[in-house]
Amino acid sequence: MGYLTLALLGGAVFAALVALRVARPLWSLIGAALFLGAAGYAWQGRPLLASADARPRVDASPIEPEMIALRASLLGSYTQDAAYLIASDAMARSGDPKAAADVMLGAVRKLPNSFIAWTWLGTTLAGVGGQGANGGAAQVQPPALLAFRHAAQLAPEHPAPPFYAGLAYVRAGDFTTARAYWRRAFALSPQGTDYRREIGVRLMLLERLLATGTVR
Repeated sequence: MGYLTLALLGGAVFAALVALRVARPLWSLIGAALFLGAAGYAWQGRPLLASADARPRVDASPIEPEMIALRASLLGSYTQDAAYLIASDAMARSGDPKAAADVMLGAVRKLPNSFIAWTWLGTTLAGVGGQGANGGAAQVQPPALLAFRHAAQLAPEHPAPPFYAGLAYVRAGDFTTARAYWRRAFALSPQGTDYRREIGVRLMLLERLLATGTVR
């Protein structure tokens, strides 16, 4: 079909040259332009390729190295749970947050008593939440909250569930709720741990931001 259209186009141009009485010296110039276009089409065109609807471009989601390091400090890196987290990260990096959440749904089915899996399920579910008012930041949806709560029930003295719940609220733009979660996470963090310092820095910055009165 593509080559037929190209031939018809060439014929139409020739007819137009005759009808408009274009000077013969210009015919060679116009013919050369048509030839170059046809050559380019023959080289790069794919007329036999079936048509397909355009797909929206999917942006990959970058994962900050410092957040990976903090997660390793909080949750460990060499456990069965961590293998699911790494697979979920790969899906998130590819721009597919739903697939990232699906990986963690598989994790909690395989490891139902893992607070690590439930915590990260909450994080990934928060990443596929709906839009907020006026197309704003994604809201923390009930399934994500349920996952965080179950993680907290499994490990009530561990700071990871409240920290990541707070992080979900930060990303949703609800800084006041996030502060309550991060205060608890900081209180549950043992003295002298690297992650207590990291959580403390984030909590301090959040407190300062709220103190300005520009956010809530």
